[in-house]
Amino acid sequence: MLTRKQYELLIFIDQRLKANGVSPSFDEMKEALDLKSKSGIHRLITGLEERGFIRRLPHRARAIEVLKLPENIGSGDSSEAAASAPPPKFSPNVIRGDFKTALPGAAIGVAADAIDLPLYGKIAAGTPIEALRDHSNTISVPSTLLGSGDHYALTVEGDSMIEAGILDGDVVILRRCETAENGSIVVALVDENEATLKRLRRKGASIALEPANQKYETRIFGPDRVRVQGRLVGLLRRY
Repeated sequence: MLTRKQYELLIFIDQRLKANGVSPSFDEMKEALDLKSKSGIHRLITGLEERGFIRRLPHRARAIEVLKLPENIGSGDSSEAAASAPPPKFSPNVIRGDFKTALPGAAIGVAADAIDLPLYGKIAAGTPIEALRDHSNTISVPSTLLGSGDHYALTVEGDSMIEAGILDGDVVILRRCETAENGSIVVALVDENEATLKRLRRKGASIALEPANQKYETRIFGPDRVRVQGRLVGLLRRY
């Protein structure tokens, strides 16, 4: 399922590819979607790629391939029909702040089907820091955001995952696990004392922890230095 902006961007890219065989530039995408910065386009592109709608071709500028379109757009439709088709049902990838927390001073309503999760503290999305293990705080999360398994929450600190739509101050919801698929966003414990939120990439016998911000470099470790402690399943944001 796509957000409205993801849908609009996908259709725009598809139209341009059909028209001239070249994907639009980030500036053209930003103007077409009336966004203020290209960082928003980076987040949308990442979201479309993670959901399997597009693929970025390596080592080529402005090289994006559309792999599929939403189900309500037939493969034989023209670009004009695609543009006029109503957007599909979508669910935002951010749950807006209508939840409660046991943190001091909080007084926010919570849905009846919410589940209290332990809020352990801050996790770095920049320079790794040790995750705080404070069991005294909890946060109420909509049950629809959770699947099976044990879950916990951490507050993001830093900006290294902004192109994946994860901002400083967001609360990330994680499913406890010790393994994760290649490309998943995980909490990784490095050398048993540094916890960080990054995308996991396996490269041969090595493990790469990849940021989603061009300001930061990918860090590569031996397999015995990194331990997965959870996989990202949701995100909460207050406005």
